[in-house]
Amino acid sequence: MTIKPLDGILHQIPDDIQAALGLDADIITRWNKLTSIQRNEWICWVTIVKKAETRTEHIDRMIAELKQGIRQPCCWPGCPHRRPKAEKWFKNPKNTDCAI
Repeated sequence: MTIKPLDGILHQIPDDIQAALGLDADIITRWNKLTSIQRNEWICWVTIVKKAETRTEHIDRMIAELKQGIRQPCCWPGCPHRRPKAEKWFKNPKNTDCAI
């Protein structure tokens, strides 16, 4: 039986994050034990960056930190898509796939 990683509260889990989580059943279990808001924060933190190399670094760090039991990104002000006043900074504020 394959365990599917759950989505966040606003963001759906992208293929690259799903693939990284899928490499280790323990990580998927840890991921699914996070609240939907915590999953959302990780997804947004990974997807909001502009460069592919930074996104890869964020995925690697996310996996490492999940293994350590860290439940959300450190030093991250939170998903701007959950704050109505932040909408002015996005090209398409209703698009929750990120990439500013």
